[in-house]
Amino acid sequence: MTADLGGIRFILAFSDEQALARYAVARGQADREWTYQTVLGARLLDVAVPAAGVPCGVALDCADGEEGMVYPPVRGIVPDEAALDFDADTGDTK
Repeated sequence: MTADLGGIRFILAFSDEQALARYAVARGQADREWTYQTVLGARLLDVAVPAAGVPCGVALDCADGEEGMVYPPVRGIVPDEAALDFDADTGDTK
């Protein structure tokens, strides 16, 4: 599940089933069935983000206000080739 904001795609991730349930309630969709898959956070950042093909980060527990976290597509969080602040042609930061 993804959401686009300001030209950046964010993979919506949840730390547990309760966090996903809070998201469903916040969207007014608590009565529908939500399927999910357990994935290591590092795999999301190292594999899924670069595979998105567009600038992409991860929003963790996005229905939890200040308790949620946003991992933007920048060096040190995602692989350099997927980072917006890294020029793959020169190896320099932007």
